Amino acid sequence: MRHLLRKSALILSIAALGLVVNGQGAEDNGGKYKIVSKLPLQGAGRWDYVTADPEAHRVYVARATHVSVLDSETGAVVGDIPDTPGVHGVAVAPDLGIGFISEGGAAKVAVFDLKTLKVDSTIATGENPDSILYHPPTHLVFVQCGKSKSTSVIDAKTKKVVATIPLNAKPEYFAYDESGNIFVNLEDTHSIAVIDSAAKKLKATWPMEGCEGPSGLALDRKTHTLFSSCDGKLMVVDSKTGKVRQSVAIGDDCDGAFFDPGTGNVFASAGAGKLSIIHADKAGKYSVVQEIDTPPGSKTMGLDIVSHKAYVPSAKFTGDPTAHPRPAVVEGSIQVLVVGE
Repeated sequence: MRHLLRKSALILSIAALGLVVNGQGAEDNGGKYKIVSKLPLQGAGRWDYVTADPEAHRVYVARATHVSVLDSETGAVVGDIPDTPGVHGVAVAPDLGIGFISEGGAAKVAVFDLKTLKVDSTIATGENPDSILYHPPTHLVFVQCGKSKSTSVIDAKTKKVVATIPLNAKPEYFAYDESGNIFVNLEDTHSIAVIDSAAKKLKATWPMEGCEGPSGLALDRKTHTLFSSCDGKLMVVDSKTGKVRQSVAIGDDCDGAFFDPGTGNVFASAGAGKLSIIHADKAGKYSVVQEIDTPPGSKTMGLDIVSHKAYVPSAKFTGDPTAHPRPAVVEGSIQVLVVGE
C-alpha cells in the first residue's frame, strides 16, 4: 500500500510539473503577477481595444456599438457612451478635456466630453477607422483606417481632418516616440510604417522578416525598442533603424502589446489564452518571465502605467473564439480581468 501511495504521489507530481511547464495553471506559477479581480460587464457583443487613463482613473472598453467606462480604482462601471457603431478604440486628450472614438461602422470619429461622457460632434474619416491615437505634442489625432489603407489626421482643437496619409497597406496599432515619429503596424505587408507627425507624411516603411500579421505595438522610449505582436511571436525592433533584433515566442492571435516604463515589462495578450509578460536581462535579451492563463479569445488589453495593472476583457463564446468568422459572445459572460502584483 505504501509503495502504491508513493507511486501515485510521484505520478501526480510529474503531472503537476507538466502542467506548469506547458503553461497550464500559469496563474499560480510563482510569478509576481496574478489576476487580482474580475469586473463583470452587462450585455453581449464582442469588444476591441482597451484604453486606460491613469490621470482620471478610468478604463474605456470598446464594445461593438458602445463604450463601457470603468473606474480603475473601484472597478465600478461609471458610465456608457452609446451609439458608436463598429467602435474600435478610444483616445483621450486630458489637456483639452475631450476624447475621441473611432466608429468603424460609420467611417467617423466621435468627440466626447471627458467629464460628462456626452458626444458633441462627429468627424468623417477614411473607411473603417480602427486604432486611434491622440498625440499631445502636436494636438493631432491619428486614426488608422483599415479599408482605406490610410491614416486620417485630425486637429484636436478645430475637430477637423487636416491630412490623409496613404499607407498602401492595412494599418493596425501604433506607438510614438519623443522625436515626432509615429509607428504603425501594417498587417498585410508585415511591416511597420514610420510617420512624421509634424509633416503629416509617411517617411519610411520597415519590413519585419518572419512576422505574419502584425497587430499590437508598444515602445520602450528609453532603449529605442519597438515590440510588435505577430502570429505566435513578439518581434523586438530597433525604433531608430527598423532592424529586427530578436523574436520571442508568445501565444497565437495576439492583438495587444504594451510596455510599462516603470517596471520594464512588456505585456502581450493572446487570443489563444495566454497573457505573456516579457522582460530583458542585463544583456538586453528578452524572454517570457511569466505566463498567465486567460480564457480563449482574450486578445486585447489596456495597461495603466501608474498602477502597473493590465485590463484584459474576456468572455464565453458559442464556438472557437480564434476561428473565422468569429463566434458570438454568450450574453452576460463578459468580464474584465485585472492583472497586477
